[in-house]
Amino acid sequence: MKNIVLFASGGGSNAEQIMRYFLHNKSINVAVVLTNNANAGVLQKAAQYNIPTLAFTKEELNSGFVLRHVQAFNPSLIVLAGFLLKFPANIIAAYPGRVINIHPALLPNYGGKGMYGIHVHRAVHENKDKESGITIHYVNDDYDEGNVIFQQAVAIEECLTPEEVALKVLALEHEHFPKVIEQLVNGTM
Repeated sequence: MKNIVLFASGGGSNAEQIMRYFLHNKSINVAVVLTNNANAGVLQKAAQYNIPTLAFTKEELNSGFVLRHVQAFNPSLIVLAGFLLKFPANIIAAYPGRVINIHPALLPNYGGKGMYGIHVHRAVHENKDKESGITIHYVNDDYDEGNVIFQQAVAIEECLTPEEVALKVLALEHEHFPKVIEQLVNGTM
């Protein structure tokens, strides 16, 4: 069984899609959900799937405590699914080419520190872009600058608000993120 470790900070809609997608998979398992937010909705979602969780502090993330916890699960892939803190170099170094993130825009546009969630969609909408989309990429030491694995665009010219853009982009995230994870773990991408 190949293990996936999920990191999330909030409600966990992408994490839940991933948990659901791999629920009955015979070769890939969501082993644990980790969060920097003890009140994150993702904790309840993980409980519904009987997946263990760990809430940690920023200090624990950067001290090596979280790395030791991750190592106990021997992950094939570490997936950031709405994780909002800068990911620590010690975990990236321990798992080179095995830490991925999803970003709610077509990178390199609208990436970097502070560009997440509705902030991205607002910027896209205010810029009057005709399309937006998702980027799944490897994580490196800089926000949203790792090598791109997969991108998918969606037309947004009819969207009247950033929230409408967000809904279209979220649909892409839910459709593609679990499939790309599966392909990466199986070595078919």
